Amino acid sequence: MDVDKKYFSNITTRERAIFEGAISMGALFHQFVGTPVNKDSKESLEKAMEESLNLQPAIEKVEVKIRFDKLEESMTEFDYTSLTGDMLDVKIHTKVDDVAAIIRIEFIEELNYPLMYVEDIND
Repeated sequence: MDVDKKYFSNITTRERAIFEGAISMGALFHQFVGTPVNKDSKESLEKAMEESLNLQPAIEKVEVKIRFDKLEESMTEFDYTSLTGDMLDVKIHTKVDDVAAIIRIEFIEELNYPLMYVEDIND
């Protein structure tokens, strides 16, 4: 079965590149927010997030950074905290045919919000 023809024939390649990154970003956010984390587990959690998303269709590369400053602000007396959206700085690079997109989440200080958006698209 040709999945692209059956399920994605109603959208453009550009839209599909954005869709693949956006659906993966939403999955990352809702899967990992709330995960216990501290300064010692930060890097392994970043790597686990990258490796899991790299399995998804059309994902070329994933870059996950947990902001150390936000992590430090949230630390508890038990030497860990729960991952929150404001700690995430993530770029998901997708490619469908000849269209490449970068979907991003980062904490925007002036909005006081972890914003997901299309950072770049080349078609």
